Amino acid sequence: MNLLDPKYRQIFFIGRSAVFPTGRELIIGAVLVSAACIAHGQGEAPQGRLITNLAVAVNSSTHKVYAVNEGKGTVSVVDEQTGSSREIKVGDAPIALAINETTNRIYVVNTDSNSTSVIDGMNDEVIATVKGGSHPYSLAVNEATNKTYVTYTYSNSVTVIDGDTNTAQSLKTGSADGIAIDPDSNTLFLTTYEDTYIRIVNAATGSVSRVSVGPHLWGIVFDKSLRTLFLAHTETADIVALNEQTHAVNTIPVGAIPCAVAVNPATQTIYAVNYGGETVSIIDARKGKVIGTLQVGKHPQAVAVDPVHNRVYIANVHGDSVTAIDGAKNAVIGTYDAGKNPYAVVVDPSAGHIYVANYGEPSVTAISASPK
Repeated sequence: MNLLDPKYRQIFFIGRSAVFPTGRELIIGAVLVSAACIAHGQGEAPQGRLITNLAVAVNSSTHKVYAVNEGKGTVSVVDEQTGSSREIKVGDAPIALAINETTNRIYVVNTDSNSTSVIDGMNDEVIATVKGGSHPYSLAVNEATNKTYVTYTYSNSVTVIDGDTNTAQSLKTGSADGIAIDPDSNTLFLTTYEDTYIRIVNAATGSVSRVSVGPHLWGIVFDKSLRTLFLAHTETADIVALNEQTHAVNTIPVGAIPCAVAVNPATQTIYAVNYGGETVSIIDARKGKVIGTLQVGKHPQAVAVDPVHNRVYIANVHGDSVTAIDGAKNAVIGTYDAGKNPYAVVVDPSAGHIYVANYGEPSVTAISASPK
């Protein structure tokens, strides 16, 4: 992929030199900055926001929703049961968060503060700030071991946060953007956009194995039932399926520029969001083949699955909307209005609500699960 080609300038914004050192910003900086950001010149999205679908999350046990506010240095908290909301001050430029529902702790990556904030979900207060490497990017929680793993694009290691003590250790793995976890085997999967290999890390021993899957991976999800990792391959328009046990690799052709992927574990169906094609590819995970393709909104960027009701929700970052899909019928059943440039989405099946993180205002949009 030639990121300087005019057709890709319509997809990736090249910038954020404050984060990406000279010499690399034209390569990886263009991809780490949100696809929404290229619209800066068209007034559609602000400059310099990092692409991540971890900007909003819900604790299904407490029915509280947490969303980052990068510009404000805060996290918004919405109590679904009372309808109340508040903001929690964290570090500078929070861009991603994850929840440990077992301990009711929320971990927030602050990219400009080089730290991770730990929030106690009981009273929604910051109880610890854990320092790490330069410009943390993503994170994942293993509830089985009470450990949280934070990635750094320009580092050779991952920070491991102990949930009992809120102390950190460094695990040398190489630089990483994307991360997924198999909690049963305590295995980490790490991707870097420029690297043709995915790294498979034994979190207990720190041993690292590498499997060649091709470069330009974006979007990652692990299916526990199939013990298979699914990765969005932006350049070749494929979903890469990697068997955790055998390391066998299978590629599944989808639409143009797949950038996000999610699994419905109840139906073993994979949903690949194709930013360039403005479609969603529906994949039978057991057979490893596409069984349907649906047109959605303008430049879809994120996906959330409701396995209880077999619904799928797609955030259309340049359409200011969310598309709803009936998973049983493999059909689009409606569209919701969102805020300006929605780029992350989450669903709470028991409460029947969808929450969207927006680049513009409002920063969080709450939607009832009845598409129009």
